[in-house]
Amino acid sequence: MIDVAMEMEQYDCPFIDTTDDHDVSFSAIHWQFDTATERLETRMVVEADDRDALERGLAGLRDHEHLREYDLFMKCDGVGLIRTVIDQTNAMRTIRENGGYVTGPFHIEGGSEGWKVGFDDDAVADDALAELERHNEFTVTERSALSAEALFDVLRNVGAAADLLGACRSLSSVERETLALAVDQGYFETPREETLGSLAERADVSNTAVSNNLRRAERKLLERVVSALADLDEERADEDGNEALN
Repeated sequence: MIDVAMEMEQYDCPFIDTTDDHDVSFSAIHWQFDTATERLETRMVVEADDRDALERGLAGLRDHEHLREYDLFMKCDGVGLIRTVIDQTNAMRTIRENGGYVTGPFHIEGGSEGWKVGFDDDAVADDALAELERHNEFTVTERSALSAEALFDVLRNVGAAADLLGACRSLSSVERETLALAVDQGYFETPREETLGSLAERADVSNTAVSNNLRRAERKLLERVVSALADLDEERADEDGNEALN
């Protein structure tokens, strides 16, 4: 299996258009493609800096010409949960017609969409990407071959992987940005290359704000990491027990 990660700029995607016009982001937590109607149903987490920005983004999405169905399940401050149905985009059709399949959740922000797609071999991947390039702008950020053993390992540990993905999705945009800044500037290095004060100065916020954002991000991530490690330990114990029986 060939696994390809890419940043996609589709011209007929309502989510991309909305993030291009409004300061919101979308993260898919469920998606299902209807081959009969050629439409995609999704459940998305929508995030913005505040409630007003969220309202503007949702209004822009509802008015998009390619949006067919819209339901709002939850809205709190700058976060919402929605269900949508959209027309199949040109890029979606190209991937499907050239032997590709989705292998990971979508994330849309700043006018581009992060895709994870798979292909059965290099030749199929090359043909699909060449066709995709005719009508879409995209950048391949990672391409790797996944062995059968590695694929089995992923499937076997899908629960732990879901925990970690859930942790990443639970971060607000401010928490993600603060955490990324801390990592990039060496805040977690030994010896530490950055202080809370210098991080706050870079982000143009108070020391307290940086500290709170980092603590919230660390708590959300570490809680899920500990849960994932427990799942892995349980699986390892089961494997050792099976080997002992054999």
